[in-house]
Amino acid sequence: MHIHPLVTDTATLAALCERLSHADFVCVDTEFMRESTYYPELCLVQVASSTEAAAIDPMAAGLDLAPLLKLLVEDEVLKVFHAGGQDLEIIYNLTRKTPSPLFDTQIAAMALGLGEQIGYTNLVAAYSGVQVDKGARFTDWARRPLNDRQLDYAIGDVTHLARLFPKMLDRLRKTGRGEWLDDEMARAADPATYANDPDKAWTRLRLPSRKPEVLGRLKALARWRELEAQDKDVPRGRIAKDETLADLATAPPRSQADLAKVRGLSATWGGNAIGDRLMRALENAEPLPLDELPAREPQRPGLSSEGSLIADLLKLLLKVRAKESGVAPKLIVRGDDLDALAAGVRDGLPVLQGWRRGLFGEDALALVEGRLAFSVRDGKMLMTRAEIAGEPGDVASADWFEPG
Repeated sequence: MHIHPLVTDTATLAALCERLSHADFVCVDTEFMRESTYYPELCLVQVASSTEAAAIDPMAAGLDLAPLLKLLVEDEVLKVFHAGGQDLEIIYNLTRKTPSPLFDTQIAAMALGLGEQIGYTNLVAAYSGVQVDKGARFTDWARRPLNDRQLDYAIGDVTHLARLFPKMLDRLRKTGRGEWLDDEMARAADPATYANDPDKAWTRLRLPSRKPEVLGRLKALARWRELEAQDKDVPRGRIAKDETLADLATAPPRSQADLAKVRGLSATWGGNAIGDRLMRALENAEPLPLDELPAREPQRPGLSSEGSLIADLLKLLLKVRAKESGVAPKLIVRGDDLDALAAGVRDGLPVLQGWRRGLFGEDALALVEGRLAFSVRDGKMLMTRAEIAGEPGDVASADWFEPG
C-alpha cells in the first residue's frame, strides 16, 4: 500500500479524492479535540483504500476540504469506519449530511462473535495478530507540526482497517449475516442522530415533571443553553448542568437577582448579561402544547414472581444462543424485550421478527409457553423440547438435547 506524505494543499487533496472515488471502499478516521469546545475541532483526517493511504491536514493554511467532503457525502464509494459516531458527527457538522453508503466495523463485529463494543486495537489483533501501538493516542492533535510517530499512528488506524474490512465482509457473506446489520447501519447513518437542534435539546434531558408549564420552561432553558454553548463554542455543561435546568424549570426565580442564590450558577449571574438572557428565556416560555408532550412508555404487564423466573431463564437461553451463533446478545435482543416476552407481550417485539425469530425468538416462545425446559443430567445442562397435549402442563413427548 502506498502511503502519501501529509496532504496540505487543495490540488493534492482533489487528485487523491478523485482516485478514491473509484475505489471499492474508503476507510475513514479522524483525530480531533473537543474537551473545551462545543463543536469538535477537526485536526486530522485519515483515508485509505486497498492500494493507498493518506493523512489530510484540515488546519493547513489555504486547504479547501470540499473535495474530501464531496467524497464522503456525495460519491457512491462505500465509506468504512470503526465506531464512527464521533467521526460522523464531525462530518455532519461540516455538511449537514452523513456518509452513505456506510459500514461500521464495530457494528459488524456484533454479528461475527467479537462482542458488542470491540475496540479498534482488539479488532486488529483478532484479524491480523498485530498489536497496535497506542502510544500517541492522547496526543494534542491541534499542535503543529505533527511528528512522524503521530502521523504513523494516525495512518495506521485506516491502513489496518483497509486490510481487515475485506475479511470481515467475506465472513459476513459466507455466514449470510450481512442483512442482520441493516437496521444498525441505518441508525448509524441517520443524520438525525447527529443534529443538535436547540428546539429539541430538552428531549435529551431527564424530565422533572409532566406538567406542561414545567416542560415549557425546560424547553426554553435547554434552547437557551444550547444557543449559548454554540455561540461561545464551549461544552453545554459549562453553561449550566442538566440538574440546574431542571431545578430552574421546576422552581423558577422571581427576579434575576435570585439567580445568585441558585445552586450551580455563578453569583455574578444575578446582574450580568447571561443571567439576563436566562431570565428572558424563562419569561418568554410558554406551556408545552399537549401534542408535544412526550409519549409515556407503553405499559407492559408487570412480572409476577414466576414471570421473573421465566425472564431469568430467557437470559440463560439468550446466553446459550449467542455463544452458539457467535452473535452479540445486544444484536439479538434490545432493551427490556425479554421481560416483555416473559410477561406475555407478543406484538411489536423485534425478537419475534425476521432472523431474530429464527435464531432465538422461536425457542424463547417455546420456553415461555412450556415447550422448552432446562435440566441437568450427569453434570451437563440439557434442554427438553416437548409436545404439549391436552391440558396445560401435559407433556405428550419430550426430546432431550445438549445446547451447542
